[in-house]
Amino acid sequence: MEAELGRLQGIEDNVQVSEAEAFLTDPEEAERFVAETGIDYLAIAIGTSHGAYKGKGRPYIDHRRLQEIARRVSLPLVLHGASGVPAWLKEKLLATGAEVKEATGIHDEDIQKAIPNGIAKINIDTDLRLAMTLGIREVVVGNPREFDPRKIIGKGRDYLKQVIREKFQLMRTVGRA
Repeated sequence: MEAELGRLQGIEDNVQVSEAEAFLTDPEEAERFVAETGIDYLAIAIGTSHGAYKGKGRPYIDHRRLQEIARRVSLPLVLHGASGVPAWLKEKLLATGAEVKEATGIHDEDIQKAIPNGIAKINIDTDLRLAMTLGIREVVVGNPREFDPRKIIGKGRDYLKQVIREKFQLMRTVGRA
């Protein structure tokens, strides 16, 4: 059972959380919550946000907060809103006319620094959505006569595989299954 404590800014499953409504996970509360609920995984709010538009400036991870939570909690921690919005993906999307100029993500070095500090599961749904969307847009824009859904989504699957391979390398999970 995975539970989420704190509130991430952004949009997920049609639920929008503004910057004013977002709040980070309190380490003391996390310790108490885990002890009282018996959950298996704890998703924490440490600065990331859902979606491809993570506000102004560099998106961040509050590494001190993560370390304090990990010190108090002895179960795997989860990082939601951790998509990186890879530059190559963004550039290709822009070339298809997609309006993603302001899209930004969590930096790779922040992800790598978080893993040894207790992060065991990392959610990257936005990167996967962008990859699939890119493949579809390239086929539809490049060949407007195409109507075979298998061909339309095929390139999206290829981009999904590429993003997943890159994330496995970033998270140093290649060859560890």
